[in-house]
Amino acid sequence: MVIKHKFLFETEGAWSDANKSLLCMDTGSWRTERPVLDQAKCNYCGLCALYCPPQCMVDKGDHYESNLAYCKGCGVCAHECPRGALTMVSEGEFAHES
Repeated sequence: MVIKHKFLFETEGAWSDANKSLLCMDTGSWRTERPVLDQAKCNYCGLCALYCPPQCMVDKGDHYESNLAYCKGCGVCAHECPRGALTMVSEGEFAHES
């Protein structure tokens, strides 16, 4: 017996062949840690953007920066950075920001 799953949204899927955007939802409030970039260490290799599960890394021309509205704080970008330019910092450090 074969059960076929129907997705609710056109862009929803279990994987992407990169020809369409995946389902994008504002998930920044889920995060307990955020990636912080030390731009002096960054060599603009793009591995953080390549491995970021929600694909929220934004190309700024000489570095990548996470779009915090979509960042879930998983830390994959920081783990994959070969130079240690990204570190995960507790959201409590940014409590004063509005």
